[in-house]
Amino acid sequence: MLSRDDVFEELGIGPVWRLREIATGSSQTPAPVVETRPARDAAAQSPEPSAPARFTWERLADAVAHCTACKLHTTRTQGVLGVGDRNADWLFIGEAPGADEDRLGEPFVGQAGKLLDAMLAAIDLRRGENVYIANVLKSRPPGNRNPEPDEVAACRPYLRAQIELIQPKLIVALGRFAAQSLLDTDESIGRLRGRLHSFLNVPLVVTYHPAYLLRNLPDKARAWEDLCLARHTMRSLPSQS
Repeated sequence: MLSRDDVFEELGIGPVWRLREIATGSSQTPAPVVETRPARDAAAQSPEPSAPARFTWERLADAVAHCTACKLHTTRTQGVLGVGDRNADWLFIGEAPGADEDRLGEPFVGQAGKLLDAMLAAIDLRRGENVYIANVLKSRPPGNRNPEPDEVAACRPYLRAQIELIQPKLIVALGRFAAQSLLDTDESIGRLRGRLHSFLNVPLVVTYHPAYLLRNLPDKARAWEDLCLARHTMRSLPSQS
């Protein structure tokens, strides 16, 4: 098991970042919630497929497994619903399954998954324990190309059903595509991160996708800032008795 220092080393965070967290963690005020304005053109507003009025986990898993609402069902190996604690306070949402995820049926495996696990450990979380991990898309786009608007629309009811079932206290959007899809905006991730948003009345924090961080090591420090914002936001939420 990685020690806390090992986790920070994996994230590329030196002592200065840890000291900054200690110095500011208890006094930091959460950024104001920003309701991002829609910025999609009309062509991107694809109609959503009809969905059952209320999903159960069993019906949701079956619907994803047998979904034919977009062309991705012809090329995927299997639908990838998500993984983790179905009563989690934390919901992490990425873009879409990759080749490994399509093969194994679980989001965030491989090197990106290992880095995500390290990111979770850095804020005292663990996959499957008060954490649920999902993607905007439930099927892999061929060649890991960018998802298309009709594919996003086809999967939207499933993601919304997951959120309704889980009832998370906080959502972390992993990467530009997830953030833009959830917030319905064309703003860059650089403009979206560092402030608090809301999706379906759930506070949402934006950070970089682990796969991006593997290619852009200097941005790991910025991702750590985002994780600190997420953790502080969670700690600041009123407790539910």
